[in-house]
Amino acid sequence: MATFASRYARAFQQVAASRNLDSNAVRAQLADFAGTFDESRELREFLLNPSLAQADKLKVLDAIVGRIGLDGTVRNFIAVLMDHERLDALHEVVAEYGVLADETSGIHEVEITSAKPLTDNERNLLQGKAGELAGSHVRVRWTEDATLLGGAVIKLQSRVYDGSVRGQLEQMKQHLANA
Repeated sequence: MATFASRYARAFQQVAASRNLDSNAVRAQLADFAGTFDESRELREFLLNPSLAQADKLKVLDAIVGRIGLDGTVRNFIAVLMDHERLDALHEVVAEYGVLADETSGIHEVEITSAKPLTDNERNLLQGKAGELAGSHVRVRWTEDATLLGGAVIKLQSRVYDGSVRGQLEQMKQHLANA
């Protein structure tokens, strides 16, 4: 990740927090803008073109803001990215903002991988367990990996909690090899 993305995200997170903006609403608005930006090649080319006047770009941005309903602070942040010719790194900045907003809110990002699709009850149980391990609320990204054979793996920051059948077989193999 570009180091400037972290600086822009941190500055924006501080402004958004000082204005008591809901981080989930801000995240959704940034995602809406990023989706609009990604869907239109013409829009990207226009907003990323350094030879066009900033005033013209701001008119287009304001039209988008009116259409998708962005908060003024979010609009101004996007305008800053445009003005500093950093809009091409929008996704990196938005991702870093999400991490910072989660940290501020005490939410940890967790990846839970299961061998098969899980029921709602199984998901709730695993999410609760991940929350206990994290000691806080968690935002879960769910994945599936049939090679686990059964069970699940929870990745929390740099820690991995392997409750899969494959992991247990590997532990047995290691134990037998060391005996």
